[in-house]
Amino acid sequence: MNTKPKAKPVQKQVENLQHLQNNPTLYQVNTRVWLTELSRESGRQATLDDIPDSVLDGFAEMGFTWVYFLSVWQTGEAGRQISINHPGWKEGFKADIPDLTDDDICGSGFAITDYSLHKSFGKAEALIRLKERLNERGLKLMLDLVPNHTAIDHHWVKSHPEYFVQGNEQSISKAPQNFLRVGEKIFAHGRDPYFDGWPDTLQLNYGNPAFREAMLAEINKIAVLCDGLRCDMAMLILPDVFLRTWGINIEPFWAQAISSVKGKHPGFAFMAEVYWDREWDLQQQGFDFTYDKRLYDRLRQNEARPVREHFWAAPDYQQRSARFLENHDEPRAAGIFASDQHKAASIITFFSQGLRFFHQGQFEGYRKRVSVHVQRKPEEKTDQDIQNFYRDLLDCLKLPVVHEGEWRLLECTRAWEDNWTSECFIAFAWQRSESQISAWPGNPAAGSDAKTDGKAIYIVVNYSPNQAQCFVNVSAQGTDTDLGLRNLDIRMSSSTDMKFLEFTGNGFFVDFPAWGYAVLT
Repeated sequence: MNTKPKAKPVQKQVENLQHLQNNPTLYQVNTRVWLTELSRESGRQATLDDIPDSVLDGFAEMGFTWVYFLSVWQTGEAGRQISINHPGWKEGFKADIPDLTDDDICGSGFAITDYSLHKSFGKAEALIRLKERLNERGLKLMLDLVPNHTAIDHHWVKSHPEYFVQGNEQSISKAPQNFLRVGEKIFAHGRDPYFDGWPDTLQLNYGNPAFREAMLAEINKIAVLCDGLRCDMAMLILPDVFLRTWGINIEPFWAQAISSVKGKHPGFAFMAEVYWDREWDLQQQGFDFTYDKRLYDRLRQNEARPVREHFWAAPDYQQRSARFLENHDEPRAAGIFASDQHKAASIITFFSQGLRFFHQGQFEGYRKRVSVHVQRKPEEKTDQDIQNFYRDLLDCLKLPVVHEGEWRLLECTRAWEDNWTSECFIAFAWQRSESQISAWPGNPAAGSDAKTDGKAIYIVVNYSPNQAQCFVNVSAQGTDTDLGLRNLDIRMSSSTDMKFLEFTGNGFFVDFPAWGYAVLT
């Protein structure tokens, strides 16, 4: 029996990773799919307690700050039956899982009946133990909050029907896709103003003061169980959006809720899923991070200029942006980007400021998205090339400079007068001061070398399908200083075809192939 205590090595690991708290990395896991796989391996229903410590150790070793466990809350049979019987949804599930059975369909994890651990995932204490195990390793636990709606069999439907938006006979006759009759009452389905209602949900009414107090109590209850919340479709309960959708005037909710939780739990974090250019609004309401869907969409346009212009935003805004290439709602990155472009887009996304959001299966290069309605993932082979790429990328993202340093967009100018291809480049630098280097507690303990301790890291990407050249100006305010550029070390690059020419005091010339990139220290 191994009785060797784990406290000391875990504590040492926590100390060495403290610098990762700024511009953190997050890894999203699909709880239901993961526990289904563990159940198959063990021959019994696996719970959160069956997640191996070695896997949690691995998350810490890869440099993650956050682990986001998707869909841990209790869902009901009503939602599951809707998922099973909805013809459009089921066809989509089978497209990715041809041998799908009804047992694989568990219902949406966002049709929640109660904010308690799903009965299949263990007793309530298992969630507390998971948080403790993560925290021991310097990791934080993020969970879901679905503020806009509940499942149609949520206990409030019977006990507090006034907490929901209700309709009448005219409502259900005019828009039957947006309303549901439950007994003698007619309830609105949860929805956003641009689409039909989600048929497995009911819309909560933020115009009811009693409901608002009940929702605040729910959020404060959840805050004891985790370190942060990812808030689903958070912009839907902004007053102007709610009024446009439901014709109901409401008071702002998020500032009150976030202040309430942070007053009791300093350091607690809120991340908003948000669209329609409402990111800044929610940051002003107190959100620590907001989805950066705009950067993702611009990367999919396959043009460098709109991506580069996106980085003109204020640093405070960027530092509170959650950058991603895929998540449970978006297609797999490997499925929509060719391999070379996938890597170039990743370099841009994850070396920029903000929270770096990774998704389970992304490192393996999986191409099929796992629906939140099912608990089994499609069978796919790992793309070894993509996996190796992400391994190297995560190693670079552990460098203190890309967390504690100052980020700066670099100027890329023409390599010669009539060469337009400089427009294809996006380049930026992370730099930190001597005081930041000496203050990093993990430096001597980690035994890191000069490359890890470097003052600066430069990222250069040719985000285009053609070969391109430019001059990368790395000097601050155009000053001519000795930056040691002739001693640059290539930490990552797209190929051996990279050419670095004529280093000067201000920068260097580059000649990159299509989708070429380099990470230099």
